[in-house]
Amino acid sequence: MDCRYLGAGRRDTVDRIEGMSGHGGDTGGRAGQRRLPSDSDLSTSSREELVRLGSALDGVTIEHRENPFPVPGTRAEKRTERRVARWFLIAALTGLGFLAAYLFLPFEYAPPGSPGSQLYQLYTPIIGVLFGLTVFAIGAGTIAYAKDLLPHETAVQERHIGGSAEVDRRTMGAILADSAASSQIARRSMIKRSAGLGAGVFGIGVGVFALGGLVRNPWKGGDRAALWVTPWASYNGEPVFLRYDSEQLALARPEDLASGSIATVFPYKRSWSEQQAHDALRASDSPVMLIRLRPEQAAQVIQRRGQVDFHYGDFYAYSKICTHLGCPASLYESQDARLLCPCHQSQFNMLEYAKPIFGPATRALPQLHIDVNDEGYFYAKGDFIEPIGPAFWERRS
Repeated sequence: MDCRYLGAGRRDTVDRIEGMSGHGGDTGGRAGQRRLPSDSDLSTSSREELVRLGSALDGVTIEHRENPFPVPGTRAEKRTERRVARWFLIAALTGLGFLAAYLFLPFEYAPPGSPGSQLYQLYTPIIGVLFGLTVFAIGAGTIAYAKDLLPHETAVQERHIGGSAEVDRRTMGAILADSAASSQIARRSMIKRSAGLGAGVFGIGVGVFALGGLVRNPWKGGDRAALWVTPWASYNGEPVFLRYDSEQLALARPEDLASGSIATVFPYKRSWSEQQAHDALRASDSPVMLIRLRPEQAAQVIQRRGQVDFHYGDFYAYSKICTHLGCPASLYESQDARLLCPCHQSQFNMLEYAKPIFGPATRALPQLHIDVNDEGYFYAKGDFIEPIGPAFWERRS
């Protein structure tokens, strides 16, 4: 057993441990082939003795161990400690910057050229860079501490087979405690404070980021809350037209679609400003699929109770938002009148009120009540009568 691990003045400890562990036996034999120390011996052994015993029982040989700063408190050690602490302080500052950017920078969409558009475009890069710098600084500080302040040790361990006896658990605990003590982190208050500050700010940032979307009350507004109402709603009787997503305003008409075809449409009111119309195009609950069935399929349609007159001839309009996890369901098989969501392969039968027939979706796609006005344009006769999107929202009859 290498006595350099404990020093020349600890030969008595080595002799005691060798006697307890039956030094000289097979290191792979573990209990049953070696005379293990009794519980009383374990309770009276120091941590240093238990570390040595555990190393002997596990067949570990410490080939080399050197403290980078054998004399504590030197100027070189202080410089190294400050260098490590700087990384954690950087992590704290960038973490605070991430929190400030996430909470206070404008995140709502601003069209190019409008006030705030440049800041909106920089929002995601700013929080991404600050978050990445925080993670990098914490990692760099941890690596610098392990490289420059922890004892440099080389150990060799023989592999063996055996269960974990009481002596193994005791010695392993002592080894872990010794590792914490040898790291000397307890006396490095500067690093402890800076690392705690950096890790704390980082943890708060991750928590705010994870919970940020839940801070706003989604039920605020009552019957007009965002979960109940979409841009298809009209409160003053003004018609909400079906329009295409194009640079020039184009309202949907029956003659636009051939049999067996599909088009994505969005809400539009003539009283809207250009900004309001643009916001309706980009709203997550706006996209609707306007489907025209084949002539032979129109007679096979099974209507949903309470929605018998929601269609116009062989034209049907359904929300494009999959009721599983909110993906855009837009892959249409016209021969079978089936709609496929590409994210998780949910399939909806357009001949039976968009009922799910395959995949994880469990709720039919909400149907939009449509008609054609005197000008020949499609319009919505009302908002969806149930929440659109993932099925964990309650259905409202």
